[in-house]
Amino acid sequence: MYKDTIVISLGGSLIAPDDLDTTFLKKFKKTIDGFLADGRRFVLITGGGRICRKYQDAARKVTKLTDDDLDWLGIHATRLNAHLMRTIFRDEAHPVIITNPDEIQDTPKHARLIVAAGYRPGASTDLRAVQIAQHIGASKLINLSNIDYVYTADPRKDKNATPIKAIDWHDFRALLPKDWDPGLSAPFDPVAAKLAQTLKLEVAIMNGARLGELTKYLEGKPFKGTVVR
Repeated sequence: MYKDTIVISLGGSLIAPDDLDTTFLKKFKKTIDGFLADGRRFVLITGGGRICRKYQDAARKVTKLTDDDLDWLGIHATRLNAHLMRTIFRDEAHPVIITNPDEIQDTPKHARLIVAAGYRPGASTDLRAVQIAQHIGASKLINLSNIDYVYTADPRKDKNATPIKAIDWHDFRALLPKDWDPGLSAPFDPVAAKLAQTLKLEVAIMNGARLGELTKYLEGKPFKGTVVR
């Protein structure tokens, strides 16, 4: 029925870097609509982004927070963003937003686009995206964020940091923290990376603001970004 199913982890920083970015949303919809018309199927899982951090910061100013508190604020931010995406893709999207990754197996086969969001504390939407890819047998996952590449170090702190175009999971995981925490700033969730390595999943990390690069990747052409396999 479909050429393939593509899982996209869509960073909240793209949906709402500060205010909602309607210019990006229009371009993203146009890009995905084009590939839907070409016979592709998509699962979009949304991150929380800046709105998540705003709520977390506001709560911190009022009271002491647990990791669960921080996670739940983030989870609900991802769900708000997911509802936005489902609304934007109303004509194509499955009407129910997936939160538990296991539920992806119960979605109808004719659903051309499925929107997912955060589930429970203790993990990011990166992990949920990998779990969804596992359930549907996807071999590739696209991580759209606000970085062009994964770097050898944080380029904001290390002027000698260099971009990485391709890397294996062993070396990639060595660049990441060992554990997940709600305030983690890393190119990929370390728990998700461990599972992705086990599944031999290919993950492409790229700047979602450069949607031409997403198109190139989906068309099998060279693109600006990092491939982990």
